[in-house]
Amino acid sequence: MNWDDTAAPAEAPDGALTADRLVGAAADGEDQAVEAALRPKSLDEFVGQVRVREQLDLVLKAALARGATADHVLLSGAPGLGKTTLSMIIAAEMNAPIRITSGPAIQHAGDLAAILSSLQEGEVLFLDEIHRMSRPAEEMLYMAMEDFRVDVIVGKGPGATAIPLELPPFTLVGATTRAGLLPPPLRDRFGFTAHMEFYEPVELERVVHRSAQLLDVTIEGDGAAEIAGRSRGTPRIANRLLRRVRDYAQVKADGVITRDVAAAALRVYEVDTRGLDRLDRAVLKALLTLFSGGPVGLSTLAVAVGEERETVEEVAEPFLVREGLLARTPRGRVATPAAWTHLGLVPPQQPPGAGGQQGLFGT
Repeated sequence: MNWDDTAAPAEAPDGALTADRLVGAAADGEDQAVEAALRPKSLDEFVGQVRVREQLDLVLKAALARGATADHVLLSGAPGLGKTTLSMIIAAEMNAPIRITSGPAIQHAGDLAAILSSLQEGEVLFLDEIHRMSRPAEEMLYMAMEDFRVDVIVGKGPGATAIPLELPPFTLVGATTRAGLLPPPLRDRFGFTAHMEFYEPVELERVVHRSAQLLDVTIEGDGAAEIAGRSRGTPRIANRLLRRVRDYAQVKADGVITRDVAAAALRVYEVDTRGLDRLDRAVLKALLTLFSGGPVGLSTLAVAVGEERETVEEVAEPFLVREGLLARTPRGRVATPAAWTHLGLVPPQQPPGAGGQQGLFGT
């Protein structure tokens, strides 16, 4: 199989803000190297996403039976859930080569034309962060997906000529973390769309056990459960935590990962029982102790924790909201009762935002 990994990787929306976080879902260089070894090679090996796997299995087997290329596939979901892995599995199941690139790497229509014109028949083109592709390239992609041809413009001004270029049938696999940013004309050209859900702890335990076996790490069931429970529903984070717990077990213990070893290791790395790290807890603590649970404006909250507004909004808030620890309201951010309980604090007698505190902390 010809895997072309030379294209520029997609950059997460929060960019470098998540690269140094142990519980950040964006992949850094170390993650990419390890993931290549840990990735499942077939749908049967892929853990979780049961409905997506069943639907995709039907699409691929039907295409193989017809002797045709598979329909174009759109995969959406948060970073770290397996979109790139599934694209490679699609190529493997179709016995086809795969070429990998990303939306930010395609800034001109010519960039896309160069890639499309070099594709082989049946090849899989994986386009990560497809919503970040430039508009001219996006418009060229419409025709390529539907008619397997592109018009290459030669020359400039009144003398410019459009030369039609026929393309061999190929399968485009697009991946996006923000499906809502895709224009309807592009989204409608995908024959199969799937949304990747966050994983349940039981599924992440299977991921941890499988990765531990591949990494030649001895891990007990309760140790895997401890790591899975702190992995924020994301396999990439589970694998990253496993590697850090492995390091701790080798240095501080006998190399075997038990629940106690995993818990001790993750205390060192400041990942608590719900998967919150230093930044998450700093946001919650500021909201609870400085602003009595809110409501408080995002900019004010960011200043209180010494971070940029974008860092709080894009890095910390999504997980806190999903965990039911923080709520976004028209008047600002408000802590939920679960946040007080998680940090072991007693909520004020007066409900957040009641009485004279309304609107006190900005918007």
